[in-house]
Amino acid sequence: EGPEHWAEEEFGTARLYDLRLKQRLYTVAQDFYNCPQSNIAEACGSKAKTMGAYRFFRNPKVTMEVVLTAHKEATIERIKQHQVVLVPQDTTVLNYSTHPMTAGLGPINNQDDHALGLLLHDTLAFTEEGTPLGILDAQCWARDPEEKGKRYRRKELPIEQKESMRWLRSFRKVVEVQKLCPETMFVVIGDREADIYELFLEASKEADGPKLLVRAEKSRRRKVEQEFLWDFMKRQEVVGRLKIHIPRRGSQQAREAWVDLRFAEVRLNPPKSLVLRDETSPSVRVWAVYVVERAAKGVDFPIEWMLLSTAEVRSFEDAKKRVEWYSGRWGIEVYHRTLKSGCRIKDRQLETVDRLEVCLSVDMVVAWRIYYLTMIGRERPELPCTVFFKDVEWKALCCYVYQTPLPPEKPPTIGQAVLMIATLGGYLGRKGDGFPGTKSLWRGLIQVYAATKMYAILTQQYYPHPMQSGP
Repeated sequence: EGPEHWAEEEFGTARLYDLRLKQRLYTVAQDFYNCPQSNIAEACGSKAKTMGAYRFFRNPKVTMEVVLTAHKEATIERIKQHQVVLVPQDTTVLNYSTHPMTAGLGPINNQDDHALGLLLHDTLAFTEEGTPLGILDAQCWARDPEEKGKRYRRKELPIEQKESMRWLRSFRKVVEVQKLCPETMFVVIGDREADIYELFLEASKEADGPKLLVRAEKSRRRKVEQEFLWDFMKRQEVVGRLKIHIPRRGSQQAREAWVDLRFAEVRLNPPKSLVLRDETSPSVRVWAVYVVERAAKGVDFPIEWMLLSTAEVRSFEDAKKRVEWYSGRWGIEVYHRTLKSGCRIKDRQLETVDRLEVCLSVDMVVAWRIYYLTMIGRERPELPCTVFFKDVEWKALCCYVYQTPLPPEKPPTIGQAVLMIATLGGYLGRKGDGFPGTKSLWRGLIQVYAATKMYAILTQQYYPHPMQSGP
């Protein structure tokens, strides 16, 4: 018999050998998913369940690694269904300054503003179309207040002693997953912070390992045969033009941009500081794709990307594919916004960092599921909604939206269900609105849960939920 609810499906392999602990994990995850944006007590819904959640977070057998490893195993099964999987990594700051009584927090800014919190470096798997398949790695840490200012001498330190090591650790985790999915090509993607020689060296070690795609940092002043990399690439032939979508960022509106593409094979030399410590460091062969937006009227910040990849680029089609892959990196930023604003993780108040990390790991999977639902409705709208919702849930949704006591005989598609939920969350569906995003979904899901509970009561149906027994 299969799992009765999504939490059991996602966390069923958790290394928690006490069945009560595993059931509590299912319950907390389901409650957090049903009521995103709520605090712990509000989401749990009763004093007994709230106390159970707090006991779960402080149990020494429960860690972020235990929770996310189970989800990772479910993610691997989803990955095996795809030929190419994009794996962006990124670091985000979690500010907990509003309740600094949590023991173990550290400084999060370089300025003297005394802000406290944690840093989270996570690695997610996406399809090429942008559907998130799950979390493959997460590193969470608090900076040591005593080491503040270390960045001024970072060039003197080996990478093992720098925060930059997080990129290599995550890459190695992806290497392990790659071995379990030999039919899938993994492309690890990083922004300019990931422009690290040691990371490219790591990626060049195994021919059958994950490919690496990183946007180069111009200030590093990389050279090709004594010539500045940017100057070298400007001299290369334009192989074609490409139209790309630039998503909205802050006050900058989303737009379409036409860019010129150039590419060339180059070699990355080790930094001087590394050469001084280890003269055997080899140069690394990569392919550079130079992406430049032609002068566009009213554009303050035209596109100029230098993409470096261990995946070969031999044609315009190859170069175009690398640009499309890099554009997929924005998915992890949408995920972080969902995690912070949708799950409101900064409002979680727990006594220690260890407990906060366990709570965060549950929120991370909840944020993934909200994003997953959003993209499944967009990419596979024809699927029946029963792939995601129980009968009692889709029937309650239809009755609530259409204000009728009788649900339709046939379930709606997942695309129709997502639009209904988004509408409950404030999505208007106007001509220029595009597809609904995660924000309208997490708002709408709160109403769906309340409607489902009431529908189950009125129709005397069993609503599957962890730690509840059937009729």
